[in-house]
Amino acid sequence: MSENPFPPPGSVERQWATFAADLRWADIPPAVRHEAKRSILNIFATAFSGCREPAVEKALATLMPFSGAGTVSLVGRSERCDPAFAAFINAMAANIFDYDDNHPTTIIHPAAPLAPALFAFAEQRPVSGLALLRAFVLGGEIECRLGNAVSPYHYARGWHITSTCGVFGAAVGAGALAGLSAQQFVWALGNAAAQAGGIVETLGTMSKSLSVGNAARLGLLSALLAEADYSGPPAPLSGERGFLKVYADNPNAAALTGGLGEVWEIAKNTYKPYPAGIVLNPVIDAALAFAQRPGFDPAAVTAVELRGNPFLRQRTDRPDVATGREAQVSAQHAIAIAFRRGEAGLDAFSDAAVAETLREGRPALTFIDDAAMDIAAVHATFLLADGSRETVEIEAARGSPENPLTDAELEDKLRMLAARAGFPKPVQPLIDAVWVLDEATDAGAVSRLAAA
Repeated sequence: MSENPFPPPGSVERQWATFAADLRWADIPPAVRHEAKRSILNIFATAFSGCREPAVEKALATLMPFSGAGTVSLVGRSERCDPAFAAFINAMAANIFDYDDNHPTTIIHPAAPLAPALFAFAEQRPVSGLALLRAFVLGGEIECRLGNAVSPYHYARGWHITSTCGVFGAAVGAGALAGLSAQQFVWALGNAAAQAGGIVETLGTMSKSLSVGNAARLGLLSALLAEADYSGPPAPLSGERGFLKVYADNPNAAALTGGLGEVWEIAKNTYKPYPAGIVLNPVIDAALAFAQRPGFDPAAVTAVELRGNPFLRQRTDRPDVATGREAQVSAQHAIAIAFRRGEAGLDAFSDAAVAETLREGRPALTFIDDAAMDIAAVHATFLLADGSRETVEIEAARGSPENPLTDAELEDKLRMLAARAGFPKPVQPLIDAVWVLDEATDAGAVSRLAAA
């Protein structure tokens, strides 16, 4: 009989809790610290992009009457909310256009549920920028490792992994700011496990943002409850009916703690050049590259074959999308609009852009699954009206680990999205403050720079 590779119940939780309670800033390598700043800069940018999106407006108008005293700011807006509600709204805004960060092996957007919870805490109860960065690294590491353990079954089965794993990241990050003991960290994980939710069926609709907002809000509350000794199960992850066995078919328990403190999953975070599902990045790169050829005519392309990771077909084979939100996960629309406009920014995934590709036509697509291909790669073959075929091979899409956005590009992204949101203040002070966040005595003052 083979040995059971699953850890004893409660062992993973205790190891994580001890790691979270004991990790010092000096234990975090400089490259990981810098990546945390890049993640935070990018999440401010994407929060600007969504801060006035209709779903955010509706949620704010509907739920604000139930909010407590307004002590925490919202990115790009003048309203103030209680900490939990602010975390909810800012997380929604940051993720709503799928323009936020991405952990490549899990497709988690680590910062969307995490950073809003931490800054909400920091505005309510002042903490240093160094403490917030340490909390961000801890929370991001936990949610990405949990994602590794339940992948690929978890997301493929239909769980919205950013939400289901993000609530744990927010709980651990907020717990770090609260100074939880190892026992309290275990309780925070239990509180988060009791509230983990979100399904992929909601993609392309307003409902998708609810679970992301809740991951931030409920993660923050999970930590605060644990701080008050609100107890939970000793094995919320590894128990017989814990998260790992309930939410995954054959969880990889070794991914939870292997190399903990030496291999940093959060340092693998990447940032998007386009506001679309991560698996569409190489497709857009290929379409834009093909459209730049001399004499290009979109009407000459009769069909397209896409060879890529199976996730590409599973998530983006959507030929009949009718709204901008749906278009963010439609390969048919992405190729058509890239052909017609020669760009793929936010306006390329608007309702107007969708109406344009519906009217003018979208190419017929054939998907060829190749499990050996990375999600950042695609081989796109364009079939032309004269019978010829031309292939563009993208092996590392813009924004992928092998082809990352630079610090300057992230700064430009923030400037562009803040301006698009009509932000009335200069953004350079916010950019500068993020780069020196570890020197700030009041992390909440940094997030207030993003308030209108």
